[in-house]
Amino acid sequence: MVYSRVEYAASLCCATGEHFIPGDPTLQAHSALRTLLIPMDDLRFKTDSYATPPRAVPLLARLAPSLYFYTHVVKIVFQASSLAKKGRYGTPEWCTSSISTLRALEAVGIRVEISGIDKFRAVEGPCVFIGNHMSTLETFVLPVIIAPIKDATFVVKQSLVDYPIFKHVMRSRNPITVGRMNPREDLKAVLDGGVERLKAGRSIIIFPQTTRTPVFDPEQFNSIGIKLAKKAGVPAIPIALKTDAWSNGKHLKDFGPIDPDKTVYFEFGDPLVVKDRGSEEHQKIVDFITEKLKSWGGQTAEQDDKKH
Repeated sequence: MVYSRVEYAASLCCATGEHFIPGDPTLQAHSALRTLLIPMDDLRFKTDSYATPPRAVPLLARLAPSLYFYTHVVKIVFQASSLAKKGRYGTPEWCTSSISTLRALEAVGIRVEISGIDKFRAVEGPCVFIGNHMSTLETFVLPVIIAPIKDATFVVKQSLVDYPIFKHVMRSRNPITVGRMNPREDLKAVLDGGVERLKAGRSIIIFPQTTRTPVFDPEQFNSIGIKLAKKAGVPAIPIALKTDAWSNGKHLKDFGPIDPDKTVYFEFGDPLVVKDRGSEEHQKIVDFITEKLKSWGGQTAEQDDKKH
């Protein structure tokens, strides 16, 4: 296997420098956000798919994967926050943080598989990415998959832009915020804010669920993303993901156990042009996510109902 410059350079983003991918032996391990800002062209995935290459896992990562991973992630977040507070956290820095997190996941033995990148690469202009929401992992990793190809931001809960430390990072990305208390107000915020950003050339990533959950329930998956794509006149891109290797915590939802035995999956579907009310396109996205989760061994509400 031939490794690109980004695969080597990004691997150095793990702050300890213990984990690396073969590459230019003259490069030294440095903290990604302090001294190694990876050029956007190098961050861009050049092919349709990616899979974690075989690698050795450090002893500490095998013995205490959660401790090892969160030690790295906390450092990544604090460095990102520091830059954001100084107004120095743009899309390249965001993507560098994202690839750093992906490499930290791989460093503890988690395999990551990504496919369908060419589905949205081929789309001219911005689009609306619509996916299921399983854990914190996708908000950390999706930026490096999408943003080097299409500038993007998220629709997020208002609480995330008020969250200590992390708020500076979120605010720097100019996200659309929703309160999740008043559906009518949330719809207006997404449609108005989304159309404004899409007209400016920025894609929107949205998870139309009430909360993060390892079980995909179509009944809890609303059509707000389809409504936005329809109003803005841009394609909708389905995202199916399985990210429960970074599980939700019981007390702190963002910091659940890390399970290296689980594979992380991301797959992008065909672009959809929304017609009429968008019911057909919405169902296509639901079916795409459901089918992929089943093939990956994930859980759906339908499967849970059969168990009971």
